[in-house]
Amino acid sequence: MQDFWAALAQAFALILGAEAELVEIIGLSLRVSLSAVAIACVIGLPLGAVLAVGRFPGRLALSVLVNALMGLPPVVVGLTVYLVLSASGPLGVLQLLYTPAAMIIAQTILVTPIIAALTRQVIEDLSGEYDEMLRAMGVSRAGMIATLLWDARYSLLTAALAGTGRALAEVGAVLIVGGNINHVTRTMTTAIALETSKGELAMALALGIILVTLSVIVSACVMGLRASAARMAYA
Repeated sequence: MQDFWAALAQAFALILGAEAELVEIIGLSLRVSLSAVAIACVIGLPLGAVLAVGRFPGRLALSVLVNALMGLPPVVVGLTVYLVLSASGPLGVLQLLYTPAAMIIAQTILVTPIIAALTRQVIEDLSGEYDEMLRAMGVSRAGMIATLLWDARYSLLTAALAGTGRALAEVGAVLIVGGNINHVTRTMTTAIALETSKGELAMALALGIILVTLSVIVSACVMGLRASAARMAYA
C-alpha cells in the first residue's frame, strides 16, 4: 500500500512538473487521435447523411455494415493495416508501418463507423421534420444533406467527441501498427501497458490520470453540447 501511495505521489509530481517524456507521449497521443478523428469526420459525416436521406440500391445493407463496424475488434483492424502496410503488403512501398501515420490510419478505420452511424441517426431524425419543407422549396438532395448537416452541427459535434474518446482509449490496433517505439510511436495507452509491465507505476499512473481526465473532459463536452442543443430546440 505504501508503494502505491509513493507511486501516486510521484505520478502527480511528474504531471505538475510537466516531465518531458510525459508531455511528449501526451502530445503524440493527441496528435494521432485528433488527426484520425478529423479524417473520420470528413468521411463519416457525409456518409452518415447520405445513408440517412439517400435513396439508392444497397443503402440498407450499407447501413447495416456501418453499424456492424462500430464493434470492429481493434486487433483485427491492427492486423489488417499491418498486413497492408508491411513490406510484402500492397502499400509496403510507402514505408508507413511503425509510424504515426499508420496509427492514424488504424484509428481512422475504427472511428469512422462510429461517426457515420451516429450521424445517420441524427440526420434521419432531423430529416423527418425538414423533409416536407425542403422538398416544397425545391432543394436538391445534395442541398438537403448540406442543410441538415449544418442544422445538426451541435448534435454532430457530440459524434465527433464520441469518436475522440474512442480514439484516445485505443491500444490494440496502435500497438500492432505503431510498435510502441520510444520517441516515435509511444502513446498514452501503449505507454501505460509498457510501464506497468516494467513495474514503473509512477509513469503509468501519471498517464492514466491524464487519460481519465481527458475522458472526463470529453464526456463533459458531450453533455454540455447536448444541453445546448436541447435549449436551442425549445427556444
